[in-house]
Amino acid sequence: MAGRGTLGVLGVVIRSSLRGPRTPCQLPTRGYAKKPVMKGKSKSVTKEPLKGPDVCKDPVLLTTHAMGINIYKEGQEVVLKEDSAYPEWLFKMDLGPPKKLEELDPESRQYWRTLRKLSIWQHNKLSKKKKL
Repeated sequence: MAGRGTLGVLGVVIRSSLRGPRTPCQLPTRGYAKKPVMKGKSKSVTKEPLKGPDVCKDPVLLTTHAMGINIYKEGQEVVLKEDSAYPEWLFKMDLGPPKKLEELDPESRQYWRTLRKLSIWQHNKLSKKKKL
């Protein structure tokens, strides 16, 4: 029994010494990895410009297919259906710029949302100029 107690304490001492010295208020923290250092002059390395997606200019494909909707790497673009296959509200959507506050009805929810958004923008703009 006496031998077990001694080994148990010795094991705790060995495990705690592997962790390294600690001060009473020190907590273990994780550091970020170092950034890789490139050898040589960094100015001589030329970066390739980013290339955007290919743009289709064929008028037949643009009127019969939904270009850019296909989520798969390979395969054809989605074919457009007749107008009767889509719901009516789709063609009634307002695709123009958002209406100004003066054009909205004061009794509508959209009016009050727009008013709140504009007042927040104005408050944020004024608070940037304040000096403490």
